[in-house]
Amino acid sequence: MPGDRPVTAGDTKRPRRRPGHVITDKAYSSRGFRTYLRTRGIAHTIPEKTDQQRHRLNRGRRGGRPPGFNQETYRHRNIIERSFNRLKGSRGTATRYDKTATSYEATVTLASRVCVANGGTRSDFFSGVRR
Repeated sequence: MPGDRPVTAGDTKRPRRRPGHVITDKAYSSRGFRTYLRTRGIAHTIPEKTDQQRHRLNRGRRGGRPPGFNQETYRHRNIIERSFNRLKGSRGTATRYDKTATSYEATVTLASRVCVANGGTRSDFFSGVRR
């Protein structure tokens, strides 16, 4: 990914990758998860749950400031999510009948290209209708 940066880890021979930015939904909005990302230097866009907002506001000045949230960045998550759901519409991709990783990768590549060739819409291939 373009936002990735290599991270070397001790005595390992290959460099590992760390994401430059994480975009998640409200399920990952806990203070612990945000702290985990912050200590590792990973930028994140996570909406705050309404009950967490209410609790923070009820505490008044002791509640702290709200976590940063960029709504424009969060909108990109929807595009990615819909793309994965479109891919999972393919029966072979969703059930993973392939035995090897190579053939599964080929299935995902084929399903992706068919999806793009159809203008990004749900096609007969994904709905299971054969012609």
